[in-house]
Amino acid sequence: MSAEALRTRPRALLGFAAERPGAALAAIVLGIIALAAMLAPAIAPQDPFDLKSFDVLDAGLPPAWLDGSDPRFLLGTDAQGRDLFSAILYGTRISLIVGVLAVAIQSAIGIPLGLLAGYSGGRVDTIVARAADIQLSLSTLMLAIIALALFRAGLGGESLSRYAVPLLVLVIGLAEWPYFARTARAATQVEAAKDYVRAARALGASRFAIMGRHILPNISSPLIVVATTQIAGAIMAEAALSFLGLGMPVTKPSLGTLIRSGYDLIFAGAWWVTVLPGLVLVGLLVSVNLLGDALRDGLDPTRTAR
Repeated sequence: MSAEALRTRPRALLGFAAERPGAALAAIVLGIIALAAMLAPAIAPQDPFDLKSFDVLDAGLPPAWLDGSDPRFLLGTDAQGRDLFSAILYGTRISLIVGVLAVAIQSAIGIPLGLLAGYSGGRVDTIVARAADIQLSLSTLMLAIIALALFRAGLGGESLSRYAVPLLVLVIGLAEWPYFARTARAATQVEAAKDYVRAARALGASRFAIMGRHILPNISSPLIVVATTQIAGAIMAEAALSFLGLGMPVTKPSLGTLIRSGYDLIFAGAWWVTVLPGLVLVGLLVSVNLLGDALRDGLDPTRTAR
């Protein structure tokens, strides 16, 4: 990177923040949430996975700003006596891990298929396009519910609890690859008709070299935007499955599991068990979506200057 680029980057970042204050705020919120989640073992006062650290006598304590609270528990406790602040930190980390890894699987499947379909055309394009259409016609949650229910019936609930994270990553990743494939296919069709691709072909470059070295770098912008929106979708899918009891087990809480575990306690007055994890989930999803919108506008070459 040149010295001029290094000097202009801070000004560009300041200009971006001034032009899109909402996106800048979303980036700060997302950064704080992600950093706190990744540092959960060092920040959390309690290990929510260690059942021996719970005390039933501490169950249902309100947050520190309400009457009857305990200063040891900043955000109160759930029905098991688990520190809710610690559970949210660890739960957010699980939700982020599932979201990022699921999108990695989606991109690993969808981008190569989209490149191949868009560049090759013909029968290959038709097969990939029809496969993507069929996949998109099926509900992601329905496919996930069926797959996880069959796994639980075949291997038992204990196995589902043990392999909950990789199963969720795999199911969500396999269910939503068409978003990457369709974006990569459409962008590749545009790039394949340009002169630099014809020149590379005339110089004897192979098909895979053209797709990997020339086309892929030039279609990365829309793929980055799709990745941000898909991370939010994967996090939401994990939360929905955990809320339905098919995702993370109660002993390994995610944000969806925490919301589900406190749902029945709302009517008993312990609203914080559901509301506080729900607010973190909403903040996480809104931040990711706002950043995705900002990236779409910033990376769009046809966007006119404002």
